[in-house]
Amino acid sequence: MISLRKLKRTFVGNPIATKHAHHERLPKIFGLPVFASDALSSVAYASEEIMLVLVAAGAVGLGFLLPTSLWLGVLMLIVGFSYYQTIHAYPHGGGTYMVSTENLGSVAGRTAGAALLLDYVLTVAVSVSSGVSAIVSMYPPAQNVSVLIGVGGVAIITLVNLRGVRESGVVFAIPTYTFVVAIIALVLTGLARGWNEPHHAYAASSFQEPLHAITAFLLLRAFAASCTALTGTEAIADGVQAFRPPEARNASATLVWMIGLLLTMFVGLSWCAQHFAILPMHVSEAGYKTVVAQLAEKLWGIGPGFYLLQVATALILFLAANTAFADFPRLSSFVARDGFLPRQLTNLGDRLVFQNGILTLAAFAIALIVVYKADTHSLIPLYAMGVFVSFTLSQAGMTVRWYRQGKWGWQMIVNAVGTLTTTIVAGILLVTKWSEGAWLIVVALGVLLYVFARVRKHYNYLEKALQPAPDESVALPDMTVLLLVPSVHRGILHAIAYAKQMAHDCRALHVTVDSRSTGEIKRQWNNFAPDLPLVILESPYRSLTDPILQYVDETIAEHPNVMITVIVPEAVPRYPWHAVLHNNVAERLKKQLGSRPKVVITNVRYFLP
Repeated sequence: MISLRKLKRTFVGNPIATKHAHHERLPKIFGLPVFASDALSSVAYASEEIMLVLVAAGAVGLGFLLPTSLWLGVLMLIVGFSYYQTIHAYPHGGGTYMVSTENLGSVAGRTAGAALLLDYVLTVAVSVSSGVSAIVSMYPPAQNVSVLIGVGGVAIITLVNLRGVRESGVVFAIPTYTFVVAIIALVLTGLARGWNEPHHAYAASSFQEPLHAITAFLLLRAFAASCTALTGTEAIADGVQAFRPPEARNASATLVWMIGLLLTMFVGLSWCAQHFAILPMHVSEAGYKTVVAQLAEKLWGIGPGFYLLQVATALILFLAANTAFADFPRLSSFVARDGFLPRQLTNLGDRLVFQNGILTLAAFAIALIVVYKADTHSLIPLYAMGVFVSFTLSQAGMTVRWYRQGKWGWQMIVNAVGTLTTTIVAGILLVTKWSEGAWLIVVALGVLLYVFARVRKHYNYLEKALQPAPDESVALPDMTVLLLVPSVHRGILHAIAYAKQMAHDCRALHVTVDSRSTGEIKRQWNNFAPDLPLVILESPYRSLTDPILQYVDETIAEHPNVMITVIVPEAVPRYPWHAVLHNNVAERLKKQLGSRPKVVITNVRYFLP
């Protein structure tokens, strides 16, 4: 039978020594797919989300696709430059959480951290669900098993990340760069074919009546929908220490690459979609295709190029979740280090990754995919709200940092403008998406902050409770040893020898449910250990544990200064599956005794030949 340890080694790999940690650092070429796949992949659905809002106003509304995309491009540059400065100001990582905590205080830091943690969970759910949509666009019958595909995708990404940062970078590099090349090729094809021709016109029958008027609120909703393209921008600043030295320079260079590629692909796709009169479809429509799939079909036809793009899109959308898997565990370790999350999240696993954080993220993301049935459009309204809260706090923190250092020049101005801009965008997101479910993020943020407070309260209590007073001492207790004797057999002999070495007050306990067997037990006992008192406990209700618990409680009550060691003999079967043939009373008894003060439980195991 394969042990769990061998199974883990097969799938996760052998442990990596701490002294080899520097070999696990990422070069820029792998840092981009690990930390930027979320942002880069958002171009697969960001333009489509804008169009789904603007289509309510018909062809006139869709004419605002490119202007909306350009405004978002300006916001990308502002946010990107802000994080460029953050990387060099905080080269040890921590990003938004560290910037907010150090410059704005613990409350702001916790708020930023909570908002980002929520956003990372949504990143996985949205990215994987979008990948499912790309698969459905290529193979419509897959709609019937979309949830299973989504859950399977999260499981695979989790497994790859458990193997280590460097391995995940190698695995994700080819799909990421294939997607980037395919999208740029699609944009260049669209520009080459459409640059010297007039815009294509939409058919009037394509729109449902009555059409909405172009209003400021509609345009703000469209802009809010486009903000999904900015999610993941902060990931590189949070994970600076994952890069090879010089960490800050490599991380900032990767950030510049990401912003450049993101702007090119996003604005280019929006121009092509508007120029060629592409209409967005709802995922429930028959023959559903994403906007990118429709554009590829129009420009390349249904052929190798179309399928290559769809496969690359599906892969990067699944792998975009890796940005969250790279950053959620790292961020949660920072928050846990400060005492606001369980300390287990600070533990590096044997593959030098925060495996507890990886597994936690996977569990929450799978729950969202199942609840929302892997529907991207249902999840999108919840998305981006948290990340803009963190953007605002990060840029506000950098503004305060420059002010305190007396650097009141262009650096502080850029961050101040960024703070104002992202604050406005966060307000727009909150108002325009409130009725679509954004209120859930506000509630979840409040719940998570409450959890932070309760966890920190517990650790404060624990620290106070465990702190010894300068003159504190503990009196030496009286020792009593109770050896449990289920029956007299070879395994008990080892326990008897051990018990006699423990204390002078040593007794054996036997629980009997049939008084007729008492004489035989005493006779056998006297043959092996006549010098060790045997106490027979009657059990009128046939319980094997209650009489022992009662005896222990009575002993403690009679002798308050006593420390009782209960020795539990336990036979270990040769094969693990033989355990089902044993009554396992020892395990139940240890669990119940463990809740009592002044009781120490010792196992003496006898391994069956």
